[in-house]
Amino acid sequence: MKSNRVHVLIVDDSVTIRAMMESVLNNDGEIKVVGEVGSAEEAEELLRDLQPDVTLLDIQMPGMSGLDFLNAIKGWHCKPVIMLSSLSAAGAPERIEALKRGAAGSFNKANAVRESSQLIRMIKGAAHGTLRPDPADAKALAAQIKEQKARATALDVTASARVLQP
Repeated sequence: MKSNRVHVLIVDDSVTIRAMMESVLNNDGEIKVVGEVGSAEEAEELLRDLQPDVTLLDIQMPGMSGLDFLNAIKGWHCKPVIMLSSLSAAGAPERIEALKRGAAGSFNKANAVRESSQLIRMIKGAAHGTLRPDPADAKALAAQIKEQKARATALDVTASARVLQP
């Protein structure tokens, strides 16, 4: 029987980041790191075997990127994924793309120790279905969707005008 603790899988190509994340998370009595691996390829088997409540997934990794892995698992893995990056700030294109592909949120892993309480809140929120995207990410995503709709409408109007021309 599974405990009440939130089970987390860490997927990051940096051994240092994985160890730091594991240390930070295991200090919280409500979270348990059940596995940590360095690649998307290694993560697939652990996801199936361990069924973690939340997966922390690095956006940029050698081999299959975290974004590509997110696409690969969305057909069979329905638990939340929080993307990790030290290079992308809130509202950055990679973070928006992660949300579009189904990530629950993104966290700057360079701040894992300094902002450990925020990371822990994000993990618990994702596990309980209450995590909301960063406001800057949500705003950027909404702007992108609005722009895409405007382009689609403009294309429809142009296509309709061509059809109506004598």
